[in-house]
Amino acid sequence: MKNLPLGTALLAALAAPVMADDITVGFAIAKSGWMEAYDSPAATAAKIRIDEINAAGGLLGGQIKWIEADTRTDRAEAAKAGLDLVDQGAQMLVVSCDYDFGAPSALVAEGEGMNSFFLCAEDVKAGIQGVGPNAFSASVLAPVQGATMAEWAYAKREARAAYVLEDTFIEYNKGICTGFDWMFPRLEGAAIVGRDTFKNDDASIASQITRIKELDEEPDVIMLCSVMPGAAAAVRQIRAAGINALILNGSAVDGSYWLDATPDLSGFVVPVQGSIYGDDPRPEVEAFNAAYEKATGARPASQYAYPGYVLIDLWAKAVERAGTVEGAAVTAALEAMTDEPTSFGPRSFSAQLHHQNTALMQIIEITSGKPARVDEWRISEPVPMDVLIAK
Repeated sequence: MKNLPLGTALLAALAAPVMADDITVGFAIAKSGWMEAYDSPAATAAKIRIDEINAAGGLLGGQIKWIEADTRTDRAEAAKAGLDLVDQGAQMLVVSCDYDFGAPSALVAEGEGMNSFFLCAEDVKAGIQGVGPNAFSASVLAPVQGATMAEWAYAKREARAAYVLEDTFIEYNKGICTGFDWMFPRLEGAAIVGRDTFKNDDASIASQITRIKELDEEPDVIMLCSVMPGAAAAVRQIRAAGINALILNGSAVDGSYWLDATPDLSGFVVPVQGSIYGDDPRPEVEAFNAAYEKATGARPASQYAYPGYVLIDLWAKAVERAGTVEGAAVTAALEAMTDEPTSFGPRSFSAQLHHQNTALMQIIEITSGKPARVDEWRISEPVPMDVLIAK
């Protein structure tokens, strides 16, 4: 260009393409401590979607880069991780699955006017209600899981009498029971005939089992609101007591890793966002399972990898529609999504709720020790806000 006249050189410079800036996503996640088992699979899935977007041309003309910091499964460290990532130039934060451990990082993003996405949080507080207007989760709320089990069991297994057994360990368990308690009694002829609680680390639930056996008739279903390891112990004791009722639970016990503790288990059902067992009817799900195996050497161990993939997909769509990564603009684009298609079913957000209060769930049943998809179900109406908040 140095040999061109000045005016011609200036016009050529103005006509030259402007290189778009890369976009930086920060992962404030547990790379150590017990939360690592939850955060790592979902974060891996998120990075798989980032790679796909980059290979297809990127976002707003640039590539998506990612940086990360270890929260060490510690709330104070989570806040530090968030601050560190913002200092490094992160323009959106992906934070830990659990509300309690992800919120400190999400609050850092909120203070900067940035978007944050919880990897797989299923507590309504992991959004507007607990963080602020720019925080989201692409996973399915725990009450939706409980309501799904209630309506599916009523419609497909003719369940009319239910016993609710709640593990008081974490809020997630309470959420499952809240959804079941809301939906099941609304169904004609259905009733909750008893309820009890236990602690996840209880060595025995003999007294609770005695109360179930003292009922005039065995219930059609037991709604077990629990997580591992207590869930496996409870299931084993229920079946050892000769109780054959269908046992329902939430997504948190998806996977076959715990079945050695309950040999030849049958009649155990959970709702999931996608099947890890190779039998999901949507080819996109199995394509992701294969991509995950290629990236890690193993298929997903549970459905909790999937929300990480979905969150990047939804956020990137919102960024494209907004034409910017600026938090408020992206939030508005996300809140405009109603039944937005994803590989794992439609997702919606609103100005009141940055979670899924209804979703198409795949139904997994364990029979003779083997999990398999048997059905799919979407609840007939979303779980109302007052039920979600009352939880």
